Amino acid sequence: MTRSRHITEWNPEDAVAWEAGGNAIARRNLFWLIVNVHVAFSVWYLWSVMVLFMPQSVYGFSTGDKLLIDATASLVGALARIPYTLAANWFGGRNWTTFSSVVLLIPTCGAIVLLAHPGWPLWPYLVCAALTGLGGGNYSASLAKADGLYPQRLKGFALGLTGGMANLGSAGIQAVGLVVLATAGHEAPYWVCAIYLVLLAIGGVGAALFMDNVVAHRAGLSIANLRAIVPVLDSWVISFLYLCASGSFLGFAFAFGQVLQHNFVASGQTNGQAALHAAEIAFIGPLLGSLARIVGGRLSDHFGGGRVTLSAFAGAIVAGGFLVVVSAHDDLTRAHGGPVTAETMTGYVIGFIALFILTGIGKAAVYKLIPSVFEARSYALGLDDAQRRNWARVRSGALIGLAGAFGALGGVGINLVLRQSYNSTGTETPAFWIFLVCYIGAAVLAWVRYIRPHRAHKLAPGPQQPSAPERVKA
Repeated sequence: MTRSRHITEWNPEDAVAWEAGGNAIARRNLFWLIVNVHVAFSVWYLWSVMVLFMPQSVYGFSTGDKLLIDATASLVGALARIPYTLAANWFGGRNWTTFSSVVLLIPTCGAIVLLAHPGWPLWPYLVCAALTGLGGGNYSASLAKADGLYPQRLKGFALGLTGGMANLGSAGIQAVGLVVLATAGHEAPYWVCAIYLVLLAIGGVGAALFMDNVVAHRAGLSIANLRAIVPVLDSWVISFLYLCASGSFLGFAFAFGQVLQHNFVASGQTNGQAALHAAEIAFIGPLLGSLARIVGGRLSDHFGGGRVTLSAFAGAIVAGGFLVVVSAHDDLTRAHGGPVTAETMTGYVIGFIALFILTGIGKAAVYKLIPSVFEARSYALGLDDAQRRNWARVRSGALIGLAGAFGALGGVGINLVLRQSYNSTGTETPAFWIFLVCYIGAAVLAWVRYIRPHRAHKLAPGPQQPSAPERVKA
């Protein structure tokens, strides 16, 4: 309690200082960053679980209404990411992490009130979902702080671990929801919220006691730095790639349970049975995708972000095409009066879980591109080594916030496209076609910009300094 909370000098590239204690400081701050971003991410996904406790006969909301609630939380999470990243760097990692955890106590309590008193109109649920969306802002802020804590050779691991453990929050709250559904049914949804009230308190107190404000990073992220990356083509290429990868993961994590519940009901199950069976499966996709993100960070450190990004989107094309085929076959079966079969449900689950894993890997790979791109560009600036690395770090932090916001907007798009697809046609097939086209575009863009052999700006495969062609391009 008596130690200083401020670090005025921080250079993780200084090997001597790193081994003399810098790595321990980074680990301690990273641990509490991960704890808090995991819990905040869970609260962001609170309504993806709560809608399973809301049968239409009691609350009066259709599948489209529930997807709108999810889309609202996703939208606010997207819009909050840039201001949250700016605030974390200005007020300090410790101060902002503590504050952002305390703020989330408000919508968590609000969800208890709404769910305990059915009969409210839709708008209070949308307001509460919007406030839970603030948990999504923690994501980019935490990644930007993790990026600044670690040296270039370990950034892929640090970003992959932080992002992966954050993404596990979506699986974690769904697993908690499954336990509550299995033990207490629809009558006690407040237990899910109560558990996260406790976890928010633990995370906030831990951040206040054990984290540091790295004052050396305060000047790193600003409106000026955001403006500086706007003219850079790679900023928009990476943002689009992250929109496709992260947007798919985030959107599917919100919508997967709803898609399953909708189809289980169509197969003849009651709402209660459909909700339980959807909850039993829904958490698996975000869980495996989150773990895949950690693996994707390691793979990107070894093979390069560009190659891993291309591979992930190539796999997503196959998985997306598979979902199109499964859904089109299901439409044909229903048109002839047949029910949703077990084989069809199995196909949906396999396709979605494959996309969770592939987009989880893609999220880590795209974020690995960010520090690599600016590290490469920094060599043409004529700065000394410390200034060059600081320039690359602050530009990377700015793009992490920008790309993170775009990724969350992709999650909004997933939910809105699915909602429109259900409302217009009663099926998911048109939405799956749109997702497939996006994966094809992302794969082509990744190959053209970061893989094509004769392009001078291709990124080096390893974690060390960029190759000579990269320096020339930069």
